[in-house]
Amino acid sequence: MGRIASKDRPVRFATTILKLAGILGAGVCCAQFAPRLDFNPSTPSRGPGHLIRIEEGRIIDEDAVRTARETASHSTGTPEWTNPPDFRGDVFTFARVMFDSNPRPGTGGRLGRRLGWWVDYPDADLNLSYRLQQLTSIRTDPDARVLRLTDPDAFRFPLLYMEHAGYMALTDEEVTLLRKYLTGGGVLLVNDFWGEQEWEGFADEIQRVLPDRHWIDLGLDHPVFHCIYNLEGPMNKLQIPTLQFWNQDHDPNDPNSPLQRIYRGEGSEDMHVRALLDNQQRIVILAIHNSDVSDGWEREGENKRYFDEFSEKIAYPLGINIIVYLMTH
Repeated sequence: MGRIASKDRPVRFATTILKLAGILGAGVCCAQFAPRLDFNPSTPSRGPGHLIRIEEGRIIDEDAVRTARETASHSTGTPEWTNPPDFRGDVFTFARVMFDSNPRPGTGGRLGRRLGWWVDYPDADLNLSYRLQQLTSIRTDPDARVLRLTDPDAFRFPLLYMEHAGYMALTDEEVTLLRKYLTGGGVLLVNDFWGEQEWEGFADEIQRVLPDRHWIDLGLDHPVFHCIYNLEGPMNKLQIPTLQFWNQDHDPNDPNSPLQRIYRGEGSEDMHVRALLDNQQRIVILAIHNSDVSDGWEREGENKRYFDEFSEKIAYPLGINIIVYLMTH
């Protein structure tokens, strides 16, 4: 991979999960990662292109891009891999949702209001996909996907991913489609949004989607934290800072020592993992609030200490746990 965490990383990271390969191979068959949904919406016309500026000043056309592989890395490069032809249609695909953002009045100059669905894209998507295949018996799509809720392909994927959804603004059509997706068997993973203001903005949009559901906080006794890797608390021990804002002098034993060098807004101090459940107590939305887990995927090759402390010990184990748990429950 040409990065800090090559396939020759110390064995300790790989052995834990490889010891479970037999369990995963026997208990997590590819069928559990196959499409479970049968709703097939039509895609509306959007006009001749929708250009946006993402990280590093790059421009992409939201109406044309289909895979993360089409967008150049803005970190240290992304791994490449292939699967046997027979597995081409029988893999887990990391599918990121594009959405519009519309900051509320009074949000001022907050960092989050300038960010959108594209944060950490495409490196996080491809790096996590690679690690999932490298460290488990699961085969993954080497290109990943990026799409809108109005794309019929969204209903092919059992898990969708959103990032920086604190100022998400769904259309009425997207609200309807997301509701059908979630009530039809799909699950949504949301990550990397900070503070009470962003939580309220996201939660208000989800209230439009599932008005009869209420959020619960998952404690560290929940099996999502232990199904493959055993992640121990307290919860803030699992909090991951954005690399650019990381306070490298942070003292985890000092409650007054900030993890990041910038203030992420009121209510941003403590990490939360929250969930919405359906009538069968299945998680339909899992939201990681006040933690930049995807930076641990995206920027694994930029700083060895950051990799050692956050990517290797938290970001990848948590990401793998979440995917395996959500796809098997």
